[in-house]
Amino acid sequence: MLAVLILLLISVPLLELFVIVQVAGGLGAGQTILLLVAVSVVGAWMVRRSGLGVLSQIRTRLAQGEIPGNELVDGLLILLAGAFMLTPGFLTDAAGLVMLFPPTRKVVRSVLVRRYAKRVDIAGWSGAQGSPGGPRRFGSPLDAESYTKDTDDRSN
Repeated sequence: MLAVLILLLISVPLLELFVIVQVAGGLGAGQTILLLVAVSVVGAWMVRRSGLGVLSQIRTRLAQGEIPGNELVDGLLILLAGAFMLTPGFLTDAAGLVMLFPPTRKVVRSVLVRRYAKRVDIAGWSGAQGSPGGPRRFGSPLDAESYTKDTDDRSN
């Protein structure tokens, strides 16, 4: 995993530079810079808009007593998309756009959920039992007054 990360950290900037040089060769340096700035500004606006929508969905789910699994994954993808959109380069912008548009974000989310669902275990709720984010209810709260722990157990 570390080797893949190191490879990505080296190859992505080199690929971005190559693509930027190719685009600048066709459009010119000035238009390429303007295009990169415009995509970053539009991307920041889209991230803000999408993020606020997902935050509203999370609040609604929590108010209904449900675990907002899909919405939290969407929020993470939007955060990652924002980082990609603000990073100068056309490849990272394309990856950010994929995570910003709801239909493609849903595909990315389903791939991530399938891959990592077995590793999720939140307060007795296991992703291995089903896909996270479905309409699940929190369990009944523990009545603290009727639950006591016997601390005088001397059988040790």
